[in-house]
Amino acid sequence: MNKEAWEELHEELASKGVTLVAVSKTKPAGEIQALYDLGQRHFGENYVQELVEKQAELPADIRWHYIGHLQSNKVKDMAAFVHLIHAVDSFKLLTEINKQGLKNSRVIDVLLQMHIADEETKFGLDENEITTLLKQYDDQKDALKNVRICGLMGMATFTDDQTKVRAEFARLHSCFKTLAATSFSGKEYFSIRSMGMSADYKIAIEEGSTMVRIGSMLFGSR
Repeated sequence: MNKEAWEELHEELASKGVTLVAVSKTKPAGEIQALYDLGQRHFGENYVQELVEKQAELPADIRWHYIGHLQSNKVKDMAAFVHLIHAVDSFKLLTEINKQGLKNSRVIDVLLQMHIADEETKFGLDENEITTLLKQYDDQKDALKNVRICGLMGMATFTDDQTKVRAEFARLHSCFKTLAATSFSGKEYFSIRSMGMSADYKIAIEEGSTMVRIGSMLFGSR
């Protein structure tokens, strides 16, 4: 765990009002605790079982973000405590999160994952699919009171072409602004643009990111 990197990054992001999610997947609880002791509270995990085990072992006020691809049958395992689910990519998953939120008497915050990269291996929805999902959501909103859509998440293409990366982030931000003015007009909670990782977070922030997911800068390569 790199204390100097965290302090520098924390200061940089705090000055811009950007939330730092420390991506702690595969890292032991001791390294997470060390970062927690410095003041970090938002941590991101990719695997539900690993998240559940760490949540039981670490301080209760950690805000756990689930940032990996999520299967519907795994939602129940973390529904009682997860702070934010970043990668909702289907209406089926949205309804399951609502179901588990109801069982746990809480509203679970989520982001819709938008597919902005060239790689087909990345999950997510295109603009038309987002529109379709939101129409379904609106049609059933009275039954979906235990899930709250708070913004968008996206991952740029893994490339050295910064112009391309910038364009992809800009496309997500453009879609966000359209939704904020239409489907979520007047909804102040619809405010999160989760985009940017260790290699491209500076570009992401320039293009409107409010939340970055940083792993290797803080914990070293896996």
